[in-house]
Amino acid sequence: MNSAAALGTSALSVAASPGDTVRVACVGLRGRGKTHMQAYTSLPNVDLVALCDIDDSVMAGAVKFVTGKRGTAPATYTDLRKLLEDKSIDAVSIATPNHLHTLQTVWACEAGKDVYVEKPCSHDMFEAKQIVAAARKYNRIVQQGSQSRSNLALQEAVQKMREGVIGDVYHARGLCYKWRNTIGRKPEEAVPAGVDYDLWLGPAPKRAFTQNRFHYNWHWMWDYGNGDLGNQGIHEVDIARWGLGVKYPTKVSAVGGHFMFDDDQETPNTLAVAYEFDEGGRKKMMTFEVRHWMTNIEADIKEFDKSVKSNSIGNLFYGSNGYLAIDGYTKYWSYIGKEQEPGPARKDGGDHFANFLTAVRSRNRGELTAEIEEGAVSTTLVHLANISYRLGRTIHFDAASYSCPGDKEATAMFRRDYRKPFVVPQFVA
Repeated sequence: MNSAAALGTSALSVAASPGDTVRVACVGLRGRGKTHMQAYTSLPNVDLVALCDIDDSVMAGAVKFVTGKRGTAPATYTDLRKLLEDKSIDAVSIATPNHLHTLQTVWACEAGKDVYVEKPCSHDMFEAKQIVAAARKYNRIVQQGSQSRSNLALQEAVQKMREGVIGDVYHARGLCYKWRNTIGRKPEEAVPAGVDYDLWLGPAPKRAFTQNRFHYNWHWMWDYGNGDLGNQGIHEVDIARWGLGVKYPTKVSAVGGHFMFDDDQETPNTLAVAYEFDEGGRKKMMTFEVRHWMTNIEADIKEFDKSVKSNSIGNLFYGSNGYLAIDGYTKYWSYIGKEQEPGPARKDGGDHFANFLTAVRSRNRGELTAEIEEGAVSTTLVHLANISYRLGRTIHFDAASYSCPGDKEATAMFRRDYRKPFVVPQFVA
């Protein structure tokens, strides 16, 4: 921050005042990265001083946008490691593909930067532990991009459930009914000019370039993404776990497949997951569904899209005295008793980026609404479900040993092989 930088002191060791300017760098400038740039150029006392992307064509548009907002051009980088050498940068905001999230966060923490990292914060179970350990080792403020956690209506919904508005909450559902068309098949081709494909691959195996392994469609390839469960679905998984008041599941069963389309997609486009929790001797359950095409609207949960009529993205919570529904990220409503009388309801938003910056200034990670440890736990639910799906059977998880006891095949899938030198270090077992 400006005050700390002027004294040659790291932001790590000072508590800044609310008026101090935070110097931010955005990493990954397409898709969700555009939202990051918009946020940081709109908030007070923030300066978006640097941009990083491996695609020159993406960088050009980002520089134009940021320059128009701040009046002068930001510094630009292709390699994040070079950006991190700038000691005047306080925080980095990461919106790269999933397979890069943990490694880039670790690099940033090692360099003394605070981090906002998009969901899911890890690509596998091993990384979910290491990203938290890195944040603790280097005493950094690290926020996962689960923006629902900062929305006032959803915070109220969870509080109402804690107060017993729908009785004893025993079952939560996450819905991800989102129309997604086929990605088709794309041939191998030369890497486009201006793209540093080696940096883009990072920890992932070396494979020939295709358009379906690159911008956005990487979500549907196991090397880089986690399917729609880890793309859109992680939001609903996180909300479901939050509202249910649980942490790690003891049993996970996922079934589904890649239906209807004959294309390059590797991940399932239709998936149903069941989780069982047993905390303090009390069992609770959670279910999650991905549906990629024709769908109904459940409990009036709808997100209208003119091209496809609607998506249904949200959550349902069932209790002993009613149910509560969440539509997207900013609205909830409830029905109470057998007569289903209307109960508490609210529509209101929040600013997840502002929440991150508040904690950056205060140096108090307790102020974060999606602190990295909380984000990492929800991310493990994504990974366990995908392991169950890929093995074709139910798996049992033990949180104390962080393993699937007696199931070497499942536990072996907790950690991928890394392509050197892009290796996530092990901080904890």
